[in-house]
Amino acid sequence: MFLIQSHSLTNFFLVELLFQRLTMAVSVDAEYLKEIEKTRRDLRALISSRNCAPIMLRLAWHDAGTYDAKKKSGGPNGSIRFKDELNRPHNKGLEKAVAFCEEVKAKHPRVSYADLYQLAGVVAVEVTGGPAIQFTPGRKDAESPDEGDLPDPNQGASHLRTLFSRMGLSDRDIVALSGGHTLGRAHKERSDFEGPWTRDPLKFDNSYFVELLNGETPELLQLKTDKALLGDPKFEPYVKLYAKDEDVFFRDYAVSHKKLSELGFNNPQRKTTSTVTQQAAGIAVAAAVVIFTICYEVRRIGK
Repeated sequence: MFLIQSHSLTNFFLVELLFQRLTMAVSVDAEYLKEIEKTRRDLRALISSRNCAPIMLRLAWHDAGTYDAKKKSGGPNGSIRFKDELNRPHNKGLEKAVAFCEEVKAKHPRVSYADLYQLAGVVAVEVTGGPAIQFTPGRKDAESPDEGDLPDPNQGASHLRTLFSRMGLSDRDIVALSGGHTLGRAHKERSDFEGPWTRDPLKFDNSYFVELLNGETPELLQLKTDKALLGDPKFEPYVKLYAKDEDVFFRDYAVSHKKLSELGFNNPQRKTTSTVTQQAAGIAVAAAVVIFTICYEVRRIGK
């Protein structure tokens, strides 16, 4: 009898483990979508009141920018919340953005960190006058820090192309996303640079490209990676296009931002009923294994 109980207990724990694993995945049901919209509203209020759009956009980018398309690793999975990743030199200062997001997370604990950080980036662009960016929820949280290099501001065009192609992004994506520097400024305590890229660092527009074409000025920042966009025959036409036509820039930026925010993310377009059915089926199979094992042990001992 002890043997039967022992096997039963073991298999019960197997069922429990399977259930936990199945329910760890983000289930994008109607309630989760409601939480996303509430989270969006709270982020909008927080970002507007704290004037923190630039650092929230940087948080979203840095969480996503570790993606490696060949290795299928990294990406927008919330891993930047871990201290080992957050404390890396290129993430200096982002602990402030993580803390801001924790205020919203406390109100909406069901929303994954991965979704929260990317939604913060989307809202940061929108509340500062930028384009509306389509947001699809359902990202799962990483359980450990990511590895992966981010852009080095002291490097040139080849470095940018190598880094972004590792993520699976194009030349157009590189230039469009560079336009995100229209928001914010560099801080000496976080990097070796100081100053804004544009004259209104809390307004999302195409002025980054306009200023780039105007040349260097004492009051505005132009990094080597910024100036590299002008010296490259594939990058420069996009710079001139976006400086001339803000609507085109907004359109392309929205597309590129969405791509960046979904690197390695399997878009959950399944219906909720399908997800529930799959989970129920998995649990039913595990339960059947337990019942079969118990019956087998009873017959074996009874012989």
